[in-house]
Amino acid sequence: MIKVAVVEDNKIVREGFETLLNRTPGFRCVCTCGTVAEALRQIPKAHPDVVLMDIQLPDSTGVECTAKIKELMPAVLIVIVTVYEDSERIFQALRAGACGYLLKRGQPEKVIAAIQEVHDGGVPMTPEIARKVIGQFRGQVKVAEQVESLSDREREVLELVMHGFGNKAIADRLGVTVAAVKWHLQHIYGKLHVHSRTEAALKFKQG
Repeated sequence: MIKVAVVEDNKIVREGFETLLNRTPGFRCVCTCGTVAEALRQIPKAHPDVVLMDIQLPDSTGVECTAKIKELMPAVLIVIVTVYEDSERIFQALRAGACGYLLKRGQPEKVIAAIQEVHDGGVPMTPEIARKVIGQFRGQVKVAEQVESLSDREREVLELVMHGFGNKAIADRLGVTVAAVKWHLQHIYGKLHVHSRTEAALKFKQG
């Protein structure tokens, strides 16, 4: 039995999902919520396997609700439900912890199939969203490679930059000249493809 929670502000759509789930063998709707506040209050008590999450909610967004529920219940599987293929917001939801999405205008059997796919370890999404996810992954790999190229001394300089030290303070700590610190920073900027101390520190932390 796959237990499903529904987070949807439209009462007709919400009840439609509930009816569909309860009439389908092997599925059961354990709770329905119309707002983020209700979802955060009810879902942890209902212990669903899968959550159908509307991306537009009256008191917040499905993206924020997804992130908060995943903090409370890391193992729960969240599927974004949307009217339009708003690729940017769907992608944000996936980054927040959702594991797929489906369209409200899809056929009932597709809704059930998507829930089953997620429960079985799959990730239902369109090729466009898949490309965004792959692009994000490739970007992270590239950053990691750039950070890996830093020398030990450049890493020491960046660590001090991240702790808010200026060039003179860094020079004093490392026993080098201010000119040497500036020289190291220029090499760091080149390797990380950035143009400022802040960008360098953020990328170093990301890598």
